Amino acid sequence: MELNSIDYAVLIIYIVGVVGIGVFTGVNNKKKESSEGFFLAGRTLKWPLVGAALFAANISTIHMVGLAGQGFSDGLVWGNFEWSAAILLILLGLVFAPFYFKTKISTLPEFLEKRYNPEARSVLAFISLVTAIFLHIGVSLYAGGLVFEKFFGIDRYLAITLIAVITFVYSVIGGLKAVVITEAVQSVILIVGASIMTIMAMYALPDVGVNSWAELKAACKPDQWSMLQSNASSPLPWWAFWLGIPVLGLNYWCADQTIVQKVLGAKTLQDAQKGPVFAGFIKLLPVFIMIVPGILAYVLFKDQIEVADQALPELILRVLPTGLKGLMSAALLAALMSTIASGLNSAGTMVSMDIVKRMRPNTNDRVLLIIGRVTIVAVIIIAVGWSPLIAKFPGIFEAINDLLAVLSPPVSTVLLFGVFSRIGTPKAGLYTLVFGFLLGVTAFAMDFEPIAGKRIITDVWGIHFMLKAFYMFAICTIFYFAVSAFTPKADKQVIDELTLRNPLAFLTEDKITSWSDTRIMALLLMIVLTILYVIFR
Repeated sequence: MELNSIDYAVLIIYIVGVVGIGVFTGVNNKKKESSEGFFLAGRTLKWPLVGAALFAANISTIHMVGLAGQGFSDGLVWGNFEWSAAILLILLGLVFAPFYFKTKISTLPEFLEKRYNPEARSVLAFISLVTAIFLHIGVSLYAGGLVFEKFFGIDRYLAITLIAVITFVYSVIGGLKAVVITEAVQSVILIVGASIMTIMAMYALPDVGVNSWAELKAACKPDQWSMLQSNASSPLPWWAFWLGIPVLGLNYWCADQTIVQKVLGAKTLQDAQKGPVFAGFIKLLPVFIMIVPGILAYVLFKDQIEVADQALPELILRVLPTGLKGLMSAALLAALMSTIASGLNSAGTMVSMDIVKRMRPNTNDRVLLIIGRVTIVAVIIIAVGWSPLIAKFPGIFEAINDLLAVLSPPVSTVLLFGVFSRIGTPKAGLYTLVFGFLLGVTAFAMDFEPIAGKRIITDVWGIHFMLKAFYMFAICTIFYFAVSAFTPKADKQVIDELTLRNPLAFLTEDKITSWSDTRIMALLLMIVLTILYVIFR
């Protein structure tokens, strides 16, 4: 994709601006020299920042390119991942955030220590570190390098290195406060850039003879505008999706340190609760500004696009004027940097707080900060080294789905039943994490062609990756309650403090006294979501 000097100027101004904002925030963050200040922004984040940061940490470059590509090839069905996130973010805000906030934890593994035992904390910290390095950072770096190679002709490995260095600078200087502030800016860039591109694509429809909604639907593939597909040829049948998404989503949205860390940095309980629900509203947008553009690209340029992932580059090249091409390129870079920065900060937090601090409780803040920053350096080096190996997977989405499907079940099991059930024992939490992780490694190896020679679970057994996650969750659940039946119960005080009195206590325990109550906000989100599903079912 050719950009002129104005577009490059916009892109360069954006890069310099984001790094400058991050460094300035870090330098002026008076609390950054404490571990809480660096890792949790001194617990000063207000809910709009929390929500914007949650959104930005989730959206990566491959997310934007991939969603447009999926819209081009399959339609709205892949938007279920975006809209289902709203439900899971409500769970994070209403159910889990109050427990996280009142226990004043620094990491999610620390919560498992309080609910189960110290060993469970160490195991989850290990799983989360693996996830951060190999999924959030490694895959994002590779995807970003690939995209920038195709967009600008820059060697992918040079692009990976440059992106890593740029993101590293403000992450290591400013800590979570710098990450969150830059993510708020990047969220605006993402939404504005993608919205302008969508509007411009719609204005181009008359050029191909499309002047009405009926003509637009007629020019698309069958079911391209349907969210709830059930036919055998659908890449994402609704029943498989809704069985699997609670497993993947509970881990990603409610237990992943990269995500949860924003909630842990909230100033008040209200901020910790409203931030995720606000992010749920923002997550309604990608369907319209990332997937719909892919459908429009099919109508406009299906004869010129050979590979689905070319949909977004083609749109940027053909429908955006000079200057806006640079802005959209900045949006792609924003998506990439947000995900990587969040992964780096969470990795540094977990190593410092869940490993070093647990093993040596008397370690002072200065040493913890040094260890956290050294960890960020080490993680970025490992992730850069690992990222080219992503090419060994059949595709980037396959890599993401395979990793999430096998890593999520044990974490989702111990988190869900740790809060909703008073039966789970300390050893059940620990053993389920270990058992589920080993089960996941086995399943991953069986579905990784360089190891097994073929994808046994997916291709030979014909099990959809969402169903694979669900079946593994079911196995982990049976294991969890079986171990609970034969091991000592948790302390009653722990159960009283860290589990719900009944499954609906988060809705009924306290009275609603004002319209600003988070539950009202969540209800409004659910109403909007229901209306959207009725329209696009």
